This record gives sequence, C-alpha cells and structure tokens, in this order.
Amino acid sequence: MSNITQVVNTDKYLKTLKKGVHASDLDQLLSSRGPFTFFAPNDVAFEKLESGLMEGLLAKEKKQQLTDLMNNHIVNGKILFKDLKNGDKLNTLGGTVLAVEVQNGKVSIGGAVILEREARITNGTIHSTDTVFVKS
Repeated sequence: MSNITQVVNTDKYLKTLKKGVHASDLDQLLSSRGPFTFFAPNDVAFEKLESGLMEGLLAKEKKQQLTDLMNNHIVNGKILFKDLKNGDKLNTLGGTVLAVEVQNGKVSIGGAVILEREARITNGTIHSTDTVFVKS
C-alpha cells in the first residue's frame, strides 16, 4: 500500500493538488506515519478557483499562503467515508472547522461534494472532493 503523498503523485485527477502539496512541502508530512484524512480537491475543483489564483500561490514567496490553503484539507486521524455523519465538525491542521452534511446519502462539506472514492493507504485515507476549501 501507498502513503498519501504517493497516491497524490500518481493520481491522474490530482495533478494540480500534486503541485500544491510539493510546493508547500506538505509532501513530507503526508508521507509520515499519520494517520491523516485528506480531503483532496481534484483538478476540476482547482479550475473553479479565480483565474490565476493557484498559479500565484505556487510562487515561492506565497509558500505560507499555499501551505495554509493545503492545511484546510487535512484532518488528524483516519476518517472513513462511512464514518462521516451529519453534523460532524472536523478540525483541520489549518485551523478551519469543516461541517459535515449528509442528505439523501450524499456527503458534503460546506456545499462541496465528497466523492465516494476513498483510497486506502498506509497513513490514513483520502477523500476526493469537487471543491477547494478556501478559508473565508
């Protein structure tokens, strides 16, 4: 089995996320023992952002802002899809609280759909999402 960084590195739908994870140096954390739950925005999610935002965050001088953005997607501990319950509050490494909503079998966080595609990995789990969690 692979760790979170290895999965991100090889998933063809997470190319933009891969750039962000490496530019923020979170690849080291996400390769460590964990466990972590990573709500991984797919490439379509990044395309929804304001034009040029992600490219700007990849610049070296914006590393801290990029790291903050990436940390909004990481929760300590391993949370499986089946364990996400309506009303759950998840604290991210970035200090954001993610509110879980479950309606008609669909799971979302702040309106972002959590896709029922969970990667089983050695140091936690990854849930794919169609939206980037931007701290407001």
